[in-house]
This record gives sequence, structure tokens and C-alpha cells, in this order.
Amino acid sequence: MTEPADPLVVFTPSGKRGRMPAGTPVLEAARRLGVDLDSVCGGRGICSRCQVAPAFGAFAKHGITSAETSLSGWNAVEARYAEKRGLAPGRRLGCQARILGDVVIDVPPESQLHRQVIRKEADARPVEMDPAIRLRLVEVAPPDMRAPTGDLERLTEALRAQWAIEGVTADLPLLAKLQETLRAGDWTVTAAIHQPRDEAPPRLVALWPGLLEGDLCGLAIDLGSTTIAGHLVSLRSGEVLASAGVMNPQIRFGEDLMSRVSYAMMNPGGAAEMTGAVRAALNRLAQEIAASAGVALDRILDLTLVGNPVMHHILLGLDPVELGQAPFALATASARDLPARELGLTALPPGAQAYLLPLIAGHVGADAAAVVLAETPEQSEDLVLIVDVGTNAEILLGNRTRVLACSSPTGPAFEGAQISSGQRAAPGAIEAIRIDPETKEPRFRVIGCDLWSGDPGFAEATAGAGVTGLCGSGIIEAVAEMRLAGLIDAGGLIGSAAQTGTARMIPEGRTHAYLIHDGSASGGPVISVTQADIRAIQLAKAALYAGARLLMDEMAVDKVDRVVLAGAFGAHISPLHALVLGMIPDAPVARVTSAGNAAGTGARIALCSRAARRRIEAEVRRITKVETALEPRFQEHFVAASAIPHATAPFARLRGVAPLPEPAFNSEGGRRRRR
Repeated sequence: MTEPADPLVVFTPSGKRGRMPAGTPVLEAARRLGVDLDSVCGGRGICSRCQVAPAFGAFAKHGITSAETSLSGWNAVEARYAEKRGLAPGRRLGCQARILGDVVIDVPPESQLHRQVIRKEADARPVEMDPAIRLRLVEVAPPDMRAPTGDLERLTEALRAQWAIEGVTADLPLLAKLQETLRAGDWTVTAAIHQPRDEAPPRLVALWPGLLEGDLCGLAIDLGSTTIAGHLVSLRSGEVLASAGVMNPQIRFGEDLMSRVSYAMMNPGGAAEMTGAVRAALNRLAQEIAASAGVALDRILDLTLVGNPVMHHILLGLDPVELGQAPFALATASARDLPARELGLTALPPGAQAYLLPLIAGHVGADAAAVVLAETPEQSEDLVLIVDVGTNAEILLGNRTRVLACSSPTGPAFEGAQISSGQRAAPGAIEAIRIDPETKEPRFRVIGCDLWSGDPGFAEATAGAGVTGLCGSGIIEAVAEMRLAGLIDAGGLIGSAAQTGTARMIPEGRTHAYLIHDGSASGGPVISVTQADIRAIQLAKAALYAGARLLMDEMAVDKVDRVVLAGAFGAHISPLHALVLGMIPDAPVARVTSAGNAAGTGARIALCSRAARRRIEAEVRRITKVETALEPRFQEHFVAASAIPHATAPFARLRGVAPLPEPAFNSEGGRRRRR
């Protein structure tokens, strides 16, 4: 009789998984699998740093069903801790909860020893200020028994007479404090007026007694499938006062968008669960960013949000299921103005407003619209390809004549997921690597240290965080460098030690892996690139290239003038390595540039400018959408793009600056040839 398999535990957001004997504490399982879970009390339930959030339901992405019975029940230690210090709903202490069955466990940011680096900084480009919310100081006539009228009516009359603002309305929460505020200011008050469009009726959204010192602020939010980034912006100057980011907690429901749609389909109430998770994260982000800038939350009265269609629909509480199947119908594609409270943003004052940029198509969202707003391809004289690299890549191609858009499902490999030594961007992660083409020896740089391995002082500088794994830019550079050094052939096959002339090639069954770093002597990880890692990167980059090539077909061109890599991840990709890998069509290396977090920049522009909102709403209607799922040539382009850099495209511009060796390996380690 076959013995039942040990329970399978999957940790998010790292994606690390493994089978553990029943009864293993979650903290012990995390340590065995190399999961970043903090603890300083030795598992006695005192420090609370090992808090985890188990997720329950059917997880098609991971191939398991996680039930509440998959963990042991609360014990006396957890009960005592919850009574004395409090434990958030849904949280468990990793040192106390024991694994009894297949389970998915999320490690929240505050429980991670090496915190995620959210690489979505603001681009401080100038914006012509025309915010939707403005401050107005008004003097209101006191009440008069001979001319009885309401306080609100006298306030609106003062706004009309002193500022030519007609027809101001106010919601009930503000009315409840109106009389107190007017009297506290001795009938002089500062009013915050919201008017998103010239034709829209103005609304009174906040009121302070007397003259309000300081600025009003707004939040520009880039709601990504992996990370959420926010920028706190002065609505007077447009200055970015603070930026912050958090992991998107929805990642525990699936790393990619279709996994989350699947979760909503397979679990009753699953969509609402994901809505609650992301709204809670936005509230925490608002509180953290306000605290870091020393800004009172009641000064944050406007908000712009961008995200892909699935994130957009889940945030709004709309069912995302239709986005998981053809024809990928959106519930709504239009821009929306609504009170922030309707999005569950209770951390902001009751009068706070939100603006969601329009969506372009079923898989091309408001984040792509924000990239258009930031990069203005419709104003470009030359043909520009803009690639927002992420779990779901969004691609734009255009110039003054025409702008095209599509999306391509690249998956999470570019962010270090599904990679044997992969991890999110955090201190200790390898972010850059170079391989000597003669000796085949690597040197690398990790996040949090400017030195390269081998430099004097590197070991001391990295002693705290250590060398922990490969983040997205690290795995891209590693694969590209292996191609440049002749360690893999054009088909992506890794050579043996005999074929490549280096003992760093480690046999793995019938394939090989390239050893980058062996930290086992000091209890650290062994970091390598395996054949499975190469295949995962090939699949991701082929999907990206194929999407771009489809747009070029539609435009009837064989080359582009320049390429812009957008997104937080795109900002850290080396143009040369992106070309060697074949992620993007061949272009002059000097004309492949980074736009940083262009979606966040576009959100900030929309926050500061009503004219920009009108402009992007009009431009989105003119963009031609190309649906990759319906294009018969996508598969053809995908297969050809699986080679490194490409099976048929010559990549002449690349080869002019970086000649590529041409080994040919086979899985038995037979022959090797060079041209």
C-alpha cells in the first residue's frame, strides 16, 4: 500500500514550495525552504516577527486545495499573545502553527527579514498644474434672523460672489461638521472644492476654520499585479513629497493575472476576498506614506489610480471572470470619478476623491494609458516601441501617424519567480552579473552593495544580508552573459564542463547548471542557473518579443527607431542584455532607454492636471488595439523568438557591438562547434 505523500506547503510571495512531514512548524518549513521569515525569540511565541497569513481555497496555479484544517488549531501560546498584544484577523504565529495538510502561506512584508525593494520611484518631470481640487478662502455672512437661510446656502453664495464658483454641492458627512467649522473660524473658512471637469458641478469636499496653512496633497497609485507603488504629491506645486511601495497581497491567490481570475472562478466569494485584500493594502500604503512625509491624512483629498484590467476590476469590486476568456470583455473601459470611500479607502478623509484612468482593451489597462500619458508616443516623429515589462507585459508602438497597443502574457519569471535560485528584489539578491568569456568566471553585484564580488571589502559589506538569490534583472543578465560567454547555445541548451571548459558546469541528470555562487560553507544558498531556468526565461522573452513583432506587422515595418523599457523592472534591465536575450526587436543599443516607472509618472500627471485627464481619455479612443490571442502569427513569432536572441531575425545591430559565439550542444554532451 502506497504511503500518503507529505503535505505540500507553498510560500508566497517567494513561490518557494516543498513537502514537509505532518506536524512541521511553519517557521521550520520556511527555514528549510529558504523562505525569508523573521524570528528573534527562538520560536517561543514572544517576538511575533514570524506572523504569517494562511490562504484557504482552491489554488489552480499551485495545483492544491488549501483548507483551514491544513494547519493546527490555535494553541495556548497564540491565544495568550493575541490577548496581550493582539493578532490581526487571519494571522498565525509561524513558530506555533503546524502543517497538517497541503497549504498556501503568505509571508507579509513586516515578517520578512530582508524586506522587498519596491523599485518604483517617481519621475520628477514638470507638470502644468491644474488639479481637480483647489483651496478657496471665503468670508461667509453670519446668520441673520431678518433674512433666514441655511449656513450651507450662505457658504455657497459666498463662493459664487467671491470666486465665481456656481452651484456648489456638499455631502452629508461634511454638512454634519459645517456649522461647527464656520463658527470656529468666525465665519472665515478655507474650502476645498472638487471640480474634475469644467462641465461637472463643483463639490465641497473639505472645510477648515480660518486660513489653512500648508498644501493639499494627492496620491498617485500604480496598482501592479506584484507591487503597489504610491507617490504623495503636493497639489499646489506638483512636487513629490514621498514615495513608498508594498507587495500586492493578492499574490497569495496567484502570481499571474489568470491565476487570480481562476481563483475567482473556482472559489465562491474569491473575487470579494481579493478586493478586500488590495483595499486593505491601499489603506496601509496611504497611512505609511503620509507618516513618512509628516503629512496629516486629512490633507490627502485626491487620488489617481492606474492598473491592468484585472487589478482595475478587482479594486472596483467588479467580477474579473470575463477577462479570463475570449472575447475578454471589460465591465467598463471609461475613466471614472468617484469618492475614495467607494473604493474602501477609509484611511483617507470622507471627502477624498478618486480618478481611475481609462482602460485601452481587455488586457491593456489604465497602466498602459498612464504610460501613453507619460511618454506621448502620439507626438513622436520617429517610431518608438514602449514595453512595460511585468508579469503581463503591455506593449505600445507608434508615432505621430498611429499608435498600437497589445499585451503579452510573460509570466513571473522576469521577476525571479519560477527560477530555481530566484527571489524578489531585496537586499542580498544578485541584480547584475558579468561572466568572463575566457575564464568563464562570474562576478556579480547584489542589491544593497555597490561593490562587485571579488572587490576588496565585498564580503564584509554583504555579511549582513548575505548573497541570497537572483532577482529579475539578475537572471536576465545571467542568461545573456552565459550566451555571450558561449556557455549556452542559440537554442538555450547549457553545455557540459568538457564542452565549455569550466568546472562551474554542474551535471543535473541529462542537463547541466552553471554555478554562480556557493555559500554552503557558511550556511548560505547555492546559487546557479539551471536548464529549467533557461527554459522559463525563453518562454517569457519569446512572448514579449512576439507581442512586439505583431505590432510591427500591423504597422508594416521590420525595424523600430528606438525602444523604451518602462516599469519598475524595466528600469533595471541592461539594454545590451535585453537585446542579447532577444526580449525586444533589434535596435541600436544607444537608443534603448529606460523610462522608469512610467505608469506611476502618468498617474502623477493625471493627478496634477485636469487637461491631462481629458487628453488621455481622448487619446485612448484613437489607439488601435491588437489582440494577441486572435492573431495567427503570434505562435510563429513565439517559436522563432524562443532562440537566443532569435532563430531567424539577424540582429545585425546587436552583432555589430557584441559578436555572439555559436556553440552547439546536445543533451548527451557530444559535439561542440563554433563558426
